[in-house]
Amino acid sequence: MATAADSNNNNPALDPDLDPPDNPAYEFAQFGAGCFWGVELAFQRVQGVVKTEVGYSQGHVPDPNYKLVCTGTTNHVEVVRVQFDPQVCPYTDLLSVFWGRHDPTTLNRQGEDVGSQYRSGIYYYNENQARLARESLEAKQLELTDKKIVTEILPAKRFYRAEEYHQQYLEKGRGFGSKQSAEKGCTDPIRCYG
Repeated sequence: MATAADSNNNNPALDPDLDPPDNPAYEFAQFGAGCFWGVELAFQRVQGVVKTEVGYSQGHVPDPNYKLVCTGTTNHVEVVRVQFDPQVCPYTDLLSVFWGRHDPTTLNRQGEDVGSQYRSGIYYYNENQARLARESLEAKQLELTDKKIVTEILPAKRFYRAEEYHQQYLEKGRGFGSKQSAEKGCTDPIRCYG
């Protein structure tokens, strides 16, 4: 059974240019699992998650925007950056949400969303997160005996916050005017496109 100690780790960020969490007791996690709207809402609902932001990471162009990322020329991935309290939410809980929210066997695609910006990825902030991510991938692969997982596990790179209209998109009822609950523990189905 995973405990909060699984993810509470005092290792500094691997990249000194990464900004720190708002509270020294918190940690960051970064996940790419297709369109970031639905992924963000799934993480918003988790006890111990104190903040979520959507944005772009892993690319080679500074200050990217949505239009540029969609060209597929920057190598950015749409990510959700999760700020969480490891005393309340073990990192393993976030990994469970990640694996349950998308198909990790489709390369550069989630449903109708196609392109390298929709690839599956876990981007870790310390060696403990890296170890737990690899262990979770191995466990998930044992479940998926007929398909190969294509999820990348890499150190977190600089996070570029997406445009404001993308933030908490589904909670605000963007697109279709129907707000979706971000309440902790909510199990309502998440609808990204209507």
